[in-house]
Amino acid sequence: MNKISIGFIGAGNMGGAIMRGVISAYGENAAVYAFDMDKDKLAALEKDGVKAMSSAADLCKACKYVVLAVKPQNFDDLMPQISSAVTEENVLISIAAGITEEYIIRSTVPTAHVVIVMPNTPFLLGEGATALAKGQYTTDEEFETVKSVFRTGGIAEVIPMDKMKEIIAINGSSPAFIYLYAKGFTDYAEKCGIDSGAALRLFAKSLVGSAKMLTESGKTVDELIKMVSSPGGTTIAGLTALYDGKLTEITEECCERCTKQAYELSK
Repeated sequence: MNKISIGFIGAGNMGGAIMRGVISAYGENAAVYAFDMDKDKLAALEKDGVKAMSSAADLCKACKYVVLAVKPQNFDDLMPQISSAVTEENVLISIAAGITEEYIIRSTVPTAHVVIVMPNTPFLLGEGATALAKGQYTTDEEFETVKSVFRTGGIAEVIPMDKMKEIIAINGSSPAFIYLYAKGFTDYAEKCGIDSGAALRLFAKSLVGSAKMLTESGKTVDELIKMVSSPGGTTIAGLTALYDGKLTEITEECCERCTKQAYELSK
């Protein structure tokens, strides 16, 4: 495995998870740096082998790969801090919703090497689903390195740059939508007097199994639905309620609202 020097500006849950994934996967081939205003977070990461930096600018000077892991609303404060330190040798990796390649280029150097990334919180458990888009000045080799970083915590799929706001609903925000759907089932179990812990474990395992059926069975979504649905049976009765409630239409509206907000956050 090739050596990598990578820094993180922002040491929250996602940034910390990616750092630990890199250290675990690369071992001695990784030099991992971090800067965060919260010194306690940095101290905790130092115990895992991360080198704390005194400023965001110093981190950019020390690392080729720089992950911008702050919230979208903090970018206008961050970019002036690093603009003079960033060069064409850096690869700037944004994991913030709505941040665009154009904004990063405008805020740093005209030919900045950029990768736009949308990970999700299951990365924390090594089950992440990350979408990535390659910037116009980023080399193929650099992009492959970034993909390898995010594969340390799950899968990584390449998405066109102009669809990186639309993809947020599919993998970035979707865990929250799934959790809300799960709440409906577990609330029903409690209402029926079923142990909530048992119900949660059964439903969660059903989600895991259903996900594997989607990716590994070779069958379409419609075929999988049909497999579970006996004519006149319980599943058909339940599906009828979901169809009557226009579940797929509501889901589409959910995705559209998510995407609209991404465009409103866009920089």
